[in-house]
Amino acid sequence: MVQPASRAQVRLGGTTVTFLPDGHARVVPTAVFPASAPTGWATHSEFLDDDGRLPISIGSFLVRTGDRVILVDLGLGEVDFDVPGLASFKGGSLLRSLAAEGLAPEDVDTVVYTHLHHDHVGWTTDVAPAPTLPEGRVPSGLTFANARHLVAEAEWRHWKGTSEVIGPDAVAVQDPLADRVGFVADGQEIAPGVRVRATPGHTPGHQSLVVTGDGDDRRLIILGDVMHCQVQVAESRWGFLFDDAPEEALATRESLLADLEDERTLLAGGHFAGHVFGRVLPPVARRAWSSAA
Repeated sequence: MVQPASRAQVRLGGTTVTFLPDGHARVVPTAVFPASAPTGWATHSEFLDDDGRLPISIGSFLVRTGDRVILVDLGLGEVDFDVPGLASFKGGSLLRSLAAEGLAPEDVDTVVYTHLHHDHVGWTTDVAPAPTLPEGRVPSGLTFANARHLVAEAEWRHWKGTSEVIGPDAVAVQDPLADRVGFVADGQEIAPGVRVRATPGHTPGHQSLVVTGDGDDRRLIILGDVMHCQVQVAESRWGFLFDDAPEEALATRESLLADLEDERTLLAGGHFAGHVFGRVLPPVARRAWSSAA
């Protein structure tokens, strides 16, 4: 049975990118990919568990280059809840995963958010923002207090003042970051060999990261939520239920997939079950996924 991804690492020259698990979701596949109903999963059943649900990995990518320690996205936080008819969510392992790499929260110098959905911001403070902030709980401070926290300005502005349950809770995320957040834009280098790539559609300011390393001609693209599972490599028209702008998300996904048809390009899908690192094989009849493990 397919399982949420465990720790995995790719090395590009002197740079390492490591997937740090925080938790997982198990979703009703036809609910979160409406275009797949009713029979689309019949040819992709190997990605489903014994209950017919799609396991979704949730965690963070640790990028270490030179003396820099960067986390890309911050998982779910300490949560365990169900959304009937849609999904179950469980998180809480990120700090243990970080400690297994010999690191403490104070060692992280940069946090980069691909976007601000609740399953990407959970460890911003010590109170998880999903699905709602527990009554009476007030965050005591940022989990990664020494880190710059970076996001696209369009993403920050989009969620400011909203109360959508899929977005960041103001008390747990945006208010504590108000004087600490920095804005980054398409093409900007945030560390040697780590560059922002705008990939809007899933959310207005969604961004991915392109990572390269000295002495290695390969590159790695950390997707964020451009794709939520490997099946979308072949079924690229299957949009996700919570895509803010579905047509833009599709255009972004198609553009990125075409760019990924390069043997020197790896992708990192933080929601992919089983293996988060892999490659996109050029289409013969259609595109296919190939794990890097």
